[in-house]
Amino acid sequence: MPERARRGRTARRFRATVEYDGTEFAGFQLQPKARTIQGELEAALARLSGGIRQPVVGAGRTDAGVHATGQVIAFTYPGSLSVEALGAALNGTLPPDVAVRDLRRAPAGFNPRYAARYREYRYSVWNGPRSPLRERTALWVRQDLDTSAMARAATAFEGRHDFSAFGGADPQPVRTVHRLRVRRDGSLVTIDVRADALLRGMVRRIVAALLAVGKGELDASAVPGLLSGGEPALAGAAAPARGLCLRRVALGRRQIQDATGQDAGHED
Repeated sequence: MPERARRGRTARRFRATVEYDGTEFAGFQLQPKARTIQGELEAALARLSGGIRQPVVGAGRTDAGVHATGQVIAFTYPGSLSVEALGAALNGTLPPDVAVRDLRRAPAGFNPRYAARYREYRYSVWNGPRSPLRERTALWVRQDLDTSAMARAATAFEGRHDFSAFGGADPQPVRTVHRLRVRRDGSLVTIDVRADALLRGMVRRIVAALLAVGKGELDASAVPGLLSGGEPALAGAAAPARGLCLRRVALGRRQIQDATGQDAGHED
């Protein structure tokens, strides 16, 4: 049964890790007349708070079709359920394609977007025979990929760069990619990106370039020129969203906003 908030009780701040299958969602961020992760979370919380709707903030504003196993959210809860009971109630209320875990108390005003030290994304490519189940969360590429060439090309993205050629317009396009790894395990090719923050579409545009290298359509030595060219790389080509997953958000000391009021940036 939905719980009505007790009058006079101090609302508590919580954080949690969220996992979701993004296939049927228009993205994380709340949008009018669209199904979103934030919308489902806020609706579930309202049902447990006597109809009181509280905003949910996430560490990454994942785009339509992007999945997550390690999204981090924060919200204020005005009811009296314990941490354990609230977590169980949320999972009992949320739809089958969204779940919360590791729910815990957080300091007042805690915002995971500003507390994140870095984010880790994985793009999965299925480089084998047709597999309907795998293709729900991975991009199927029939042509054999040269993952060694892809790994060589990936090193160009590591470090601090202006990523305007590989992301949406942003007043602060400089980002730091701590690590970018390409690996093959049988027919599964994974591209792991760890960065302080990302421009919109940045990971999927990087993946599009690496796939072009893997298919032999682009030489690995051409990637640094694309990065520094200023114009949208490969005419703005981006890999499909279904292969992308936000795997981890590492939290640390609060980041300071820049002079424009921007935070660490829109996530992929």
